[in-house]
Amino acid sequence: MWKGRFSEETSDVVRSFTQSLDIDWCLAECDIQGSIAHALALAKAGLISPGESVAIREGLMRILAEIRSGEFIPSADLEDVHMNIEHRLTELIGSAGARLHTGRSRNDQVATTMRLFLRNRLLSLGDGMLRLLDALLGAARKHRECIVPGYTHLQQAQPITLGHYWMAHFAAFRRDLERLLFALDSMTECPLGAGALAGSTLPLDRECAAALLGFSGPTDNSLDSVGQRDYIFNYHSFAAMFAVHASRLSEDLVLYSSQEFGWILLPDAFCTGSSMMPQKKNPDVLELIRGKTGQVIGHLLDLLVSLKGLPMTYDRDLQEDKRGMESSLAVVESVLAVLPPLLSAVEVDRERAVRGMSDGFVLATDVAEYLVQRGIPFRDAHWKVGRIVRDCLEKRKTLFDLTCEDWKSLLPEAGDDLAGILSLRASVERRTTFGGTAPEEVAQRISDGEKSLFEYGRALESHRKAHSTAGELLCSSKPA
Repeated sequence: MWKGRFSEETSDVVRSFTQSLDIDWCLAECDIQGSIAHALALAKAGLISPGESVAIREGLMRILAEIRSGEFIPSADLEDVHMNIEHRLTELIGSAGARLHTGRSRNDQVATTMRLFLRNRLLSLGDGMLRLLDALLGAARKHRECIVPGYTHLQQAQPITLGHYWMAHFAAFRRDLERLLFALDSMTECPLGAGALAGSTLPLDRECAAALLGFSGPTDNSLDSVGQRDYIFNYHSFAAMFAVHASRLSEDLVLYSSQEFGWILLPDAFCTGSSMMPQKKNPDVLELIRGKTGQVIGHLLDLLVSLKGLPMTYDRDLQEDKRGMESSLAVVESVLAVLPPLLSAVEVDRERAVRGMSDGFVLATDVAEYLVQRGIPFRDAHWKVGRIVRDCLEKRKTLFDLTCEDWKSLLPEAGDDLAGILSLRASVERRTTFGGTAPEEVAQRISDGEKSLFEYGRALESHRKAHSTAGELLCSSKPA
């Protein structure tokens, strides 16, 4: 369709090298949505007749049916999904099909189609994120008062409630959902009508096309419209951090469910066995989540490296932006499918978790802060309690083994009320600062989380309504 300027046929090896059907055929339905909107806008502007607009829409709907049934077999000779659909349209309706590309380049066509496609996939991911956050809230409610060790440097630090732990991951994944919503917000403007790079001499109605496709309006610079891929980067930014957070959670669960820790009990349905060792219960799902993270991060870097040296505006390098995006989407979707039901089925061996803190050293900070409240400078209190821990280690004693007489000898500043704080339960219940691990604080954070999920759901629904506007182009019986 573009060979008028050329005197030679395209080499077979070039056709094979430049085709993109292996990565863009999945865009077919979104491309047809964009083309129907473009035809309607052309008719409104008087650039094609109403009859031609109807013929184009009917032809495109027939092509969509052929694609959905598998009857339409695309040709690599036509390079990509866009040219295949246009060629088939011209076969079906003749010269009216040849008018569809009026005022449009594949540059703005691709940019529009990609936004429609990614918007739909992000809405699906948003639903998955809501399910993940809801699963974490459920786990936090279930384990709001369950006491487990908290770690820094992978060394026992202080006792925490497991509900508080789940809400820590809730906070991280909530930020990821906000990144996803930002990515959706970055796709509210429509590039259609920007042309190859400079707009058009034709009186295109860009506002009409944008409204038909559920966008807030047209993009405001034709050069930037076809040359930028920020909206894809915004997706990758969400995906990379989501994968990192999922990997960190997986690493925790792998570790805490190991024989050496053993207080997290993973559901059998989400584990596998060994082909040789009958006793094994392997956390393969969590390990695969951890392992797939590198792929998602790699696709982010792939896009950035591709973009960093491109001149303004469109360059064929951008054809490859879809490959990493589609691969990353598949990984994120698979993680969101498996992680929420796994988390919902996790159990805890509460006795073993407490047993792991039987030396009592996780309460050392509590003792130091007790001394602070009795007027001792924190650094002095820290040193004094550190000496007590060292004395216990040398004598192979636990902090719980110390008698009242021992405490008075080792810590003359302590009063009779010291014994009241020397329990794991007292430790977590006293940490009532905002965002702390006390059960009552965790309950408040769970309540706040439930409210935020409602608001995130409303935000997703707002974007879904816009996307449904574009979908209506494929089910309306007559032109808008």
